[in-house]
Amino acid sequence: MEVSFDIKLTPKDLFRFNMFQTYTTTQGPTSIILAIIVIVMSVVSFRDGQVGYGLLYVAAAVLFVVYIPGSLWGRAKTALKKNEVLAGTLHYQISQKGIEVFQGEDSGLLPWDAIYKMVSNKKQVLIYSNRVNAYIIPREQLGDKYDALKEIARKQLPNYRFRMK
Repeated sequence: MEVSFDIKLTPKDLFRFNMFQTYTTTQGPTSIILAIIVIVMSVVSFRDGQVGYGLLYVAAAVLFVVYIPGSLWGRAKTALKKNEVLAGTLHYQISQKGIEVFQGEDSGLLPWDAIYKMVSNKKQVLIYSNRVNAYIIPREQLGDKYDALKEIARKQLPNYRFRMK
Protein backbone atom coordinates (compact mmCIF):
# COMPACT_ATOMS: atom_id res chain seq x y z
CA MET A 1 0.00 0.00 0.00
CA GLU A 2 1.23 3.47 -0.90
CA VAL A 3 -0.23 6.95 -0.81
CA SER A 4 1.12 10.14 -2.37
CA PHE A 5 0.01 13.77 -2.22
CA ASP A 6 1.25 17.34 -2.59
CA ILE A 7 1.33 19.92 0.19
CA LYS A 8 1.87 23.69 0.03
CA LEU A 9 2.20 25.24 3.49
CA THR A 10 0.66 28.59 4.32
CA PRO A 11 1.48 30.92 7.23
CA LYS A 12 -1.76 29.71 8.82
CA ASP A 13 -0.50 26.09 8.77
CA LEU A 14 2.80 27.02 10.41
CA PHE A 15 0.96 29.19 12.94
CA ARG A 16 -1.29 26.26 13.91
CA PHE A 17 1.76 24.04 14.37
CA ASN A 18 3.54 26.66 16.49
CA MET A 19 0.43 27.20 18.63
CA PHE A 20 0.07 23.43 19.10
CA GLN A 21 3.74 23.18 20.10
CA THR A 22 3.51 26.14 22.47
CA TYR A 23 0.24 25.34 24.20
CA THR A 24 0.95 21.63 24.68
CA THR A 25 4.13 22.43 26.62
CA THR A 26 4.47 24.23 29.96
CA GLN A 27 4.87 27.67 28.36
CA GLY A 28 1.27 27.82 27.10
CA PRO A 29 -0.61 26.88 30.27
CA THR A 30 1.81 28.98 32.34
CA SER A 31 1.05 32.07 30.26
CA ILE A 32 -2.70 31.43 30.57
CA ILE A 33 -2.45 31.04 34.36
CA LEU A 34 -0.36 34.22 34.63
CA ALA A 35 -2.88 36.10 32.48
CA ILE A 36 -5.73 34.98 34.76
CA ILE A 37 -3.78 36.03 37.87
CA VAL A 38 -3.00 39.43 36.36
CA ILE A 39 -6.65 39.93 35.34
CA VAL A 40 -7.77 39.11 38.90
CA MET A 41 -5.18 41.57 40.22
CA SER A 42 -6.48 44.28 37.87
CA VAL A 43 -10.06 43.74 39.06
CA VAL A 44 -8.92 43.97 42.69
CA SER A 45 -6.90 47.12 41.92
CA PHE A 46 -9.85 48.82 40.19
CA ARG A 47 -12.15 47.80 43.05
CA ASP A 48 -9.73 49.33 45.57
CA GLY A 49 -9.56 52.55 43.57
CA GLN A 50 -5.99 52.03 42.33
CA VAL A 51 -6.69 52.87 38.70
CA GLY A 52 -3.00 53.21 37.76
CA TYR A 53 -2.17 49.71 38.97
CA GLY A 54 -5.36 48.36 37.43
CA LEU A 55 -4.41 49.73 34.01
CA LEU A 56 -0.90 48.34 34.41
CA TYR A 57 -2.30 44.89 35.18
CA VAL A 58 -4.68 45.06 32.19
CA ALA A 59 -1.72 45.94 29.95
CA ALA A 60 0.23 42.97 31.37
CA ALA A 61 -2.73 40.63 30.79
CA VAL A 62 -3.03 41.79 27.19
CA LEU A 63 0.68 41.16 26.79
CA PHE A 64 0.31 37.57 28.02
CA VAL A 65 -2.78 36.86 25.93
CA VAL A 66 -1.78 38.64 22.71
CA TYR A 67 2.03 38.60 22.61
CA ILE A 68 2.62 34.84 22.32
CA PRO A 69 0.12 34.22 19.49
CA GLY A 70 1.20 37.44 17.78
CA SER A 71 4.87 36.51 17.86
CA LEU A 72 4.07 32.99 16.62
CA TRP A 73 2.12 34.44 13.69
CA GLY A 74 5.03 36.73 12.82
CA ARG A 75 7.45 33.83 13.06
CA ALA A 76 5.31 31.71 10.73
CA LYS A 77 5.15 34.41 8.06
CA THR A 78 8.90 35.07 8.31
CA ALA A 79 9.75 31.37 8.11
CA LEU A 80 7.84 30.96 4.85
CA LYS A 81 9.49 34.05 3.35
CA LYS A 82 13.02 32.96 4.29
CA ASN A 83 12.83 29.21 3.72
CA GLU A 84 12.40 28.12 0.09
CA VAL A 85 11.75 24.51 1.07
CA LEU A 86 8.83 25.43 3.35
CA ALA A 87 7.45 27.92 0.82
CA GLY A 88 7.48 25.45 -2.09
CA THR A 89 5.22 22.54 -2.89
CA LEU A 90 6.27 19.31 -1.20
CA HIS A 91 5.38 15.93 -2.70
CA TYR A 92 4.97 13.11 -0.15
CA GLN A 93 5.08 9.38 -0.86
CA ILE A 94 4.13 7.24 2.10
CA SER A 95 4.95 3.54 1.77
CA GLN A 96 6.17 0.52 3.74
CA LYS A 97 9.77 1.81 3.67
CA GLY A 98 8.92 5.22 5.13
CA ILE A 99 7.99 8.75 4.24
CA GLU A 100 9.67 10.22 1.19
CA VAL A 101 9.50 13.95 0.59
CA PHE A 102 10.32 15.45 -2.81
CA GLN A 103 10.77 19.02 -3.91
CA GLY A 104 12.09 19.50 -7.41
CA GLU A 105 15.31 17.52 -7.73
CA ASP A 106 15.76 17.12 -3.97
CA SER A 107 14.34 14.29 -1.91
CA GLY A 108 14.64 12.73 1.50
CA LEU A 109 13.50 9.53 3.17
CA LEU A 110 12.34 9.29 6.76
CA PRO A 111 12.22 5.57 7.64
CA TRP A 112 9.47 4.44 10.00
CA ASP A 113 11.91 3.56 12.77
CA ALA A 114 13.23 7.17 12.72
CA ILE A 115 9.79 8.68 13.35
CA TYR A 116 9.52 9.99 16.91
CA LYS A 117 5.71 10.10 16.80
CA MET A 118 2.83 10.77 14.46
CA VAL A 119 -0.04 12.93 15.71
CA SER A 120 -3.21 14.26 14.12
CA ASN A 121 -5.87 16.73 15.12
CA LYS A 122 -8.78 18.33 13.25
CA LYS A 123 -6.55 20.59 11.18
CA GLN A 124 -3.24 18.78 10.61
CA VAL A 125 -1.13 15.66 10.70
CA LEU A 126 2.26 16.08 12.35
CA ILE A 127 5.06 13.62 11.65
CA TYR A 128 7.76 14.25 14.24
CA SER A 129 11.35 13.36 13.45
CA ASN A 130 12.29 14.39 17.03
CA ARG A 131 10.57 16.15 19.95
CA VAL A 132 10.55 19.56 18.25
CA ASN A 133 10.69 19.18 14.45
CA ALA A 134 7.78 17.85 12.45
CA TYR A 135 6.51 17.53 8.92
CA ILE A 136 3.25 19.49 8.80
CA ILE A 137 0.48 18.08 6.62
CA PRO A 138 -2.71 20.18 6.58
CA ARG A 139 -5.70 17.83 6.63
CA GLU A 140 -7.67 19.97 4.17
CA GLN A 141 -4.91 19.44 1.58
CA LEU A 142 -4.67 15.75 2.41
CA GLY A 143 -8.33 15.25 1.65
CA ASP A 144 -9.57 11.68 1.22
CA LYS A 145 -6.04 10.26 1.52
CA TYR A 146 -6.08 10.69 5.30
CA ASP A 147 -7.51 7.22 5.95
CA ALA A 148 -4.86 5.55 3.76
CA LEU A 149 -2.09 7.50 5.53
CA LYS A 150 -3.54 6.57 8.91
CA GLU A 151 -3.75 2.88 7.98
CA ILE A 152 -0.15 2.71 6.75
CA ALA A 153 1.10 4.53 9.86
CA ARG A 154 -0.92 2.27 12.18
CA LYS A 155 0.74 -0.81 10.67
CA GLN A 156 4.27 0.66 10.73
CA LEU A 157 4.44 2.49 14.07
CA PRO A 158 4.19 1.09 17.60
CA ASN A 159 1.08 2.28 19.48
CA TYR A 160 3.01 4.63 21.77
CA ARG A 161 4.24 6.62 18.73
CA PHE A 162 0.90 6.64 16.90
CA ARG A 163 -1.67 9.27 17.94
CA MET A 164 -4.00 9.70 14.99
CA LYS A 165 -7.76 10.11 15.43
